Amino acid sequence: MFQTNDPILEEELLRLLHFFKNELKIDEFDKDIRHECVQNNDIVTNNIYIDNNLVHSRTDKLNTKNDILRKRYYKRFAKLSLYEALCNTYHIQLAWGSLTGIRPTKLFYELMDEYDQNPYQAKYHMIHDFYVPEEKADICLKIIQQQKHIVEHNDKLIDLYIHIPFCTSKCYYCSFISAPLSACQMYVEPYIEKLVQELEATKKIIQEGNYIVKSIYIGGGTPTSLSAEQLETILSHIGYAVKEFTVECGRPDTITKEKLDVLQKYNVTRISINPQTFSNRTLKMIGRNHSSEDVIQAYRLALNYSFAINMDLIAGLDKESFATFKKSLNKTLELQPDNVTVHTLSVKRTSALQQSGAETTDCAIVSKMVDYAYQSLLKAGYSPYYLYRQKNMIGNLENIGYSLPSKQCIFNIDSMEEVCSVIAVGANAISKRVFTFNNRIVRYANVKNLADYLSKVDEIIEKKRELFLK
Repeated sequence: MFQTNDPILEEELLRLLHFFKNELKIDEFDKDIRHECVQNNDIVTNNIYIDNNLVHSRTDKLNTKNDILRKRYYKRFAKLSLYEALCNTYHIQLAWGSLTGIRPTKLFYELMDEYDQNPYQAKYHMIHDFYVPEEKADICLKIIQQQKHIVEHNDKLIDLYIHIPFCTSKCYYCSFISAPLSACQMYVEPYIEKLVQELEATKKIIQEGNYIVKSIYIGGGTPTSLSAEQLETILSHIGYAVKEFTVECGRPDTITKEKLDVLQKYNVTRISINPQTFSNRTLKMIGRNHSSEDVIQAYRLALNYSFAINMDLIAGLDKESFATFKKSLNKTLELQPDNVTVHTLSVKRTSALQQSGAETTDCAIVSKMVDYAYQSLLKAGYSPYYLYRQKNMIGNLENIGYSLPSKQCIFNIDSMEEVCSVIAVGANAISKRVFTFNNRIVRYANVKNLADYLSKVDEIIEKKRELFLK
């Protein structure tokens, strides 16, 4: 059981406890753990009790008059106190130290703000103040260096996101609101009609607000599960000349010459062809209707065009061995795509994987996979350029996007670092407006359910007008 005398801290402290419980792999937390925070003006003392015994006490000073920073430090000191207590009691360290959030690079930027924009000072404090292992802090440093010519702070810049919630099948690890085409064919044409309506209204919002579209991203689901004609219907209603325009092709079995011709016609610059693994056995078990040979065939077809190409791999799939993952990574390196994204398997609450209760790959093996990918990709000339973490990831690890020189995905950086507003179209698409000068982000999520989306597009449009024009 866990208790704290400050409800504001409860969620983040429980999340940290959850990470330790996963790492220990046994129910060590049958013991009572209690957190007590005592504040006297600028002095904050955090005490940790286990079975009513005081095991750790930490005292810090809130050395700022800025209310936002005081709240940030107040939470930070409580988490550090609990982390130190649990490390000392159970003699383990977590992969990302005391960090429980999903964006370590966001902390890195905050530390740079605190220490005169010095990235090496930020790295030092990430290691010594947050117990982040040096190799992880070094990844953050490399990522910030890759982002420095892309990150822009301008409230009139905006990214456009369009969501296509259809797939050819549902992967066992997927928790996205996506539907197999075989089960929802009756929704496809009505969805495209309403999507176009929302897209046209969104273009008016962009125009009235004097926004400048920085990048476009069509994701899903699998956008190329639609026909070439259906894709053209959507693409013909966009019409922005941007440096980067991404369409997730995802499943190689959905990629045809006709569809790639349409993407090229409408100035798409970047696509994803995602093997996830080059093991045919694993592909079948995770619910994908294609083989590794299909991936290679689709990739070679796409090379006839000028698209930058991303490929995704997942570490920790269905008890894959290190040797299997190594073969998949090495095959990817042979193909030399412009981007490689290495995900750590996340056992998401609504996925078939979670509901089945299946045993996942051992944390130590997955960590070895992720480390091998990092070292191999660096050696092959790739650099990490964005990073994020999700709940319930094996080993409390991370997802990293890698790119060849000058091939970073602008949209991915903007989204992960939350430095640019996103106006999003489609069911379950999430818009966010970034107010740079007062460090504030306001979000609006479209409804998830397809039937609800079809009936509520007018309401959705009005909510977005309020968000971006007021």
